[in-house]
Amino acid sequence: MSILSFVKEAGEKLIDLLTPGNANASEQLKEHVAKVGLGNPNVQTTVDGDKVTVTGEVASQEEKEKILLALGNIAGVASVDDQIKVTDPAPIVAARFVVVKKGDTLSAISLAVYGNANLYNKIFEANKPMLSHPDKIYPGQTLRIPE
Repeated sequence: MSILSFVKEAGEKLIDLLTPGNANASEQLKEHVAKVGLGNPNVQTTVDGDKVTVTGEVASQEEKEKILLALGNIAGVASVDDQIKVTDPAPIVAARFVVVKKGDTLSAISLAVYGNANLYNKIFEANKPMLSHPDKIYPGQTLRIPE
């Protein structure tokens, strides 16, 4: 388990999510995870200031990483405390993460990490359903980079 850091000022804006005393924050986060296309996983969240803690179980490492990114790529979230357990007995191979910088494209990121700009679609597919189009990335967004 670990704590992942995110760019607090970047990401989707969920109104009132991080407002102190928001009793619905956990439910709003669960709805957000479902809205980005990750279904209704068996996870629970708590919000403490700009930190989100997520617990529960998921079937795969990929699902876990996508949930962590969906929660972290929200404006106002600075860190996600990962307390999720993966139930798949297969060996866990964690992906790397990259923070998008101004002027980045998936092709440029692909060239930097794989040495081949044409592998951008591998990054795009690894970040679906959070990404709806290869050109719709933004500075501060954190992306999964599969091996």
